[in-house]
Amino acid sequence: MNFFNQIPEIKLSCTGDISAITAAVAEKLSASESSHDLDHTIRVMHNAELLLAHTPGVDADIVRLSALLHDIARPEEDAGKGSCCHAELGAALSFDILRSAAVPHPVAAAVSRAIACHRFRRGAVPDFIEAQILYDADKLDSLGAVGLGRAFLFAGHCNARLHNTEAEALSSEPYSKEDTAFREYLVKLRHVPEKMFTAEGKKIAVSRLQFMETFFSTLDSEING
Repeated sequence: MNFFNQIPEIKLSCTGDISAITAAVAEKLSASESSHDLDHTIRVMHNAELLLAHTPGVDADIVRLSALLHDIARPEEDAGKGSCCHAELGAALSFDILRSAAVPHPVAAAVSRAIACHRFRRGAVPDFIEAQILYDADKLDSLGAVGLGRAFLFAGHCNARLHNTEAEALSSEPYSKEDTAFREYLVKLRHVPEKMFTAEGKKIAVSRLQFMETFFSTLDSEING
């Protein structure tokens, strides 16, 4: 499969070789596990465009490039089972890729900053609007029907169980047999809407979370009665 051709066309207002950037992303993400693969990046790019349409006065170059590059270091984090942070490493890698592609230093630096603070669990708060749009666009892909599919894909990657109890899930470790989709929902996903930054992102997140709540309630009743 030609991963390069899957990436939507990006037209930059600033200088920069977008073909070289997309080629680097396609090559890196071809090694990603399926819940954080190129398909995920493309969905985040679409989410970012949706949020951009509701947020005037934003530097679209920064948003679009950060969405494209945000998971560039995900293969390293997955290979190390979380021993490195893909946001921190991705910030450094993305800056180098952008500068090598002749993107201006201020744009490359802003993209790097946005990527550094897009991760939910690390506690770094996106402190400018372009970073907040990236954060929300990424988190929207973890909710709703797509979010459920991704949670089960990742659980399968960890060889986790189909389902477990709340006590089993919350007392377990990442990348373990108990690292189920339900654990991801309990630890992370049910808290996403309250952490969104944009009004449009929050509205969409609330709706998608309701779908997930219904799903896990149904799953639990089918398994446990």
